[in-house]
Amino acid sequence: MKPTSTTTCYPPGGAAVAAHPVDEKLPALKMATSGLQHVAAMYAGVVAPPLIVGAAVGLSGADLTFLTGACLFTAGLATFLQTLGFWKIGARLPFVNGVTFAGVAPMTAIVASAKDKSDALPVIFGAVVVAGLLGFLAAPFFSKAIRFFPPVVTGSVITLIGVSLLPVAFGWAQGPDPRASDYGSTTYLTLAGITLAVVLLLRRFTRGFVKQIAVLLGLITGTLIAIPFGVTDFGPVADADVVGFPAPFHFGTPQFHIAAILSMCVVMVVSMTESTADMLALGEVVERPADERTIAAGLRADTLGSALSPLFNGFMCSAFAQNIGLVAMTKIRSRYVVAVGGGFLVLMGLCPMAASLIAVVPRPVLGGAGVVLFGSVAASGIQTLVRAGLEKDNNVLIVAVSLAVGLIPITAPDFYHAFPQTAKIVLDSGISTGCVTAVLLNLVFNHIGGNRDAEDVTHPMEAGQELTTAH
Repeated sequence: MKPTSTTTCYPPGGAAVAAHPVDEKLPALKMATSGLQHVAAMYAGVVAPPLIVGAAVGLSGADLTFLTGACLFTAGLATFLQTLGFWKIGARLPFVNGVTFAGVAPMTAIVASAKDKSDALPVIFGAVVVAGLLGFLAAPFFSKAIRFFPPVVTGSVITLIGVSLLPVAFGWAQGPDPRASDYGSTTYLTLAGITLAVVLLLRRFTRGFVKQIAVLLGLITGTLIAIPFGVTDFGPVADADVVGFPAPFHFGTPQFHIAAILSMCVVMVVSMTESTADMLALGEVVERPADERTIAAGLRADTLGSALSPLFNGFMCSAFAQNIGLVAMTKIRSRYVVAVGGGFLVLMGLCPMAASLIAVVPRPVLGGAGVVLFGSVAASGIQTLVRAGLEKDNNVLIVAVSLAVGLIPITAPDFYHAFPQTAKIVLDSGISTGCVTAVLLNLVFNHIGGNRDAEDVTHPMEAGQELTTAH
């Protein structure tokens, strides 16, 4: 492993102090291109929820564009809170924040239950405000769960995050619309494969700055190659306005309905659980482990960003796990790089034309890059598990069962179909269920009733042995 690069600081009257790479400020060009990589990696995840909810409400094209821009704008503000922070708010890690997909199901349920569709968004906004404020108050108590996250738990959760994200990349690789006749066509899969190949070749045969922005260069190359195939659509750029501001309460003053508030509070608990897991994962990647204090500050940023988001017509915000893979792959750990990415998100919210430039990147191209990004997260989890003491039987069981439970929503999407909708909000999040399972099993096997961690893994049959009656 190469030695960690540092920036040397000279405090008044003191000796030189080496800054951690997380606090390093890179050259302007490197900051801008690396920040743009983060935006490209998470753009589809940010715009998908407003597009789905907006379509359910029946918004016009103009209002749908407005809602999408508002979510980009509030994602940028939430990213500032998380990366730069103030007081006890913000993990001050290279974290990208954006609209959480966990809220899509309950938000569409709120829309379906509304007698007048025009009231649906104000009801959603009111519920998000209350859930965000309650989450902010609960953050310091929620963060105390850090003591229940030893390497066997964090490694399982990090691995699960990466594996859970891979189906997203595979879906992107097959095309933009699952209902289209050409979904999964050889054209789309070829574009995804070319993008993946470009990223891998750049990572293998280049050095320095070019190697670090391999994902961005892969996205640009894939987009250009897609033009002759008619897959790249420049229509959004031509139709977009140059300037636009998400005026507060554009869709109406927030309304407060108890049923909607309860459903969004459940989503907030899920979001806080996933954010805790993400902070632990990122702390391992950047070699600055997230302690209780960091997690509390990070959760405050998540929840405060969520509470403020409806003011500008945005939804609940949460940390984006897919960007952890980008940090792991590029080795660029500076939180200021991600803050620059947050600046791009704010500009996109204020300039719809700028936002449309990212929208030009075809989904298959994003899918090809996503294979590398999300796979890198899973690889980081495996690295953590190597240090988790898997020679112990107890730890093997913890990893095995937590991964199995966490993969249920992916491998068997209808597994929880008989459960109430409120319960499904939690159960359909494999990261949350896998995380809770790992924590509980760690308590049962390694703490409650005495520590049995000294037992080695039991092998039913060693290599080279034959299965005999005596054995």
